Amino acid sequence: MAKAMARHILVKTEAEAAALKKRIAAGEAFDMLARKHSTCPSGKKGGDLGEVRPGQMVRAVDQVIFKKALREVHGPVKTQFGYHLIQVFYRD
Repeated sequence: MAKAMARHILVKTEAEAAALKKRIAAGEAFDMLARKHSTCPSGKKGGDLGEVRPGQMVRAVDQVIFKKALREVHGPVKTQFGYHLIQVFYRD
């Protein structure tokens, strides 16, 4: 079965996600921003979701993890939880 390693930042608003994405593009560390801003428990680990398999995450996040380019920061992606920035490291 497919698996991937990813991390994310979850925030309440699209504007906040877009602002964080700009900060990452300007060179700020994804993991540090996740620790400071993410509302997900994974934020304490720098946004690390570990290895995930298809169907473990909500559909919109799953689509990014298993279909989008590796190592890029994708988003904001809207779900019922808020807005995500997602980065995928590898996919098998």
